[in-house]
Amino acid sequence: MTVSSSSLGSRVPAKNTSTDLVAVAERLKSRVKRLRFGEPVAYVYNPLEYAWPVARAYFERYGRGPKDVLLLGMNPGPFGMGQTGVPFGEVAAVRDYLRLQGDITPPRRFHEKRPVLGFACARSEVSGQRLWGAFAKRYPAADDFFARAFVLNYCPLLFLGASGANLTPDKLAKDERVALEAICDDALAETIALLEPRHLVGVGVYAAKRAAIVTGRADVITMPHPSPASPTANRGWEQAAQKALVDAGLTDLL
Repeated sequence: MTVSSSSLGSRVPAKNTSTDLVAVAERLKSRVKRLRFGEPVAYVYNPLEYAWPVARAYFERYGRGPKDVLLLGMNPGPFGMGQTGVPFGEVAAVRDYLRLQGDITPPRRFHEKRPVLGFACARSEVSGQRLWGAFAKRYPAADDFFARAFVLNYCPLLFLGASGANLTPDKLAKDERVALEAICDDALAETIALLEPRHLVGVGVYAAKRAAIVTGRADVITMPHPSPASPTANRGWEQAAQKALVDAGLTDLL
């Protein structure tokens, strides 16, 4: 796929891809549900199941394509998508900026330290607060951001260890990770075919690597992850993210 540097204004009018994106997400949540994971994973949450009304509303409302930019995260965090079903879905951002709502039914099996409270969750996800907060400053109306871009998580599953610690997909046993990535690669390829993004941005190295593998593109942009576990992010994530985008030629997203 060749990337053009022409402006967004030359894009064809938005097409209704949202129904197709919902279908991709439904297949994805069904396929990953069949997977089984061993140590160090003790709990697996699938927010595309228990928070599906909100997740579906996200795809339906904001998934019209084509998109100039697709931003790809890794997988849900326990206080973001793990609560709301939306990528980087910090509760306040989903409620107040994205203006989404819907019923969330907690999974039957969950870690006592990581309950699913949905919109009643009082703890803020720093990654989502940083990411959506930065875009809200640049695009005060969410519709204006989504006319340009879309945010997706590569993997829809949240993994927790026995202690309740968050586990990222790269920490899985190799055979389990390979099986998961095969499914997630398929879903990402389908999404990219629907949205036809000119620019692919991996939010973090892992997501950028998967996007490059799936597409074969050498121009995937790596943007630093906003996680508080990253010293770089804690020293000024928004500025670092903006620099990464500008250095890659994407000068006006942040």
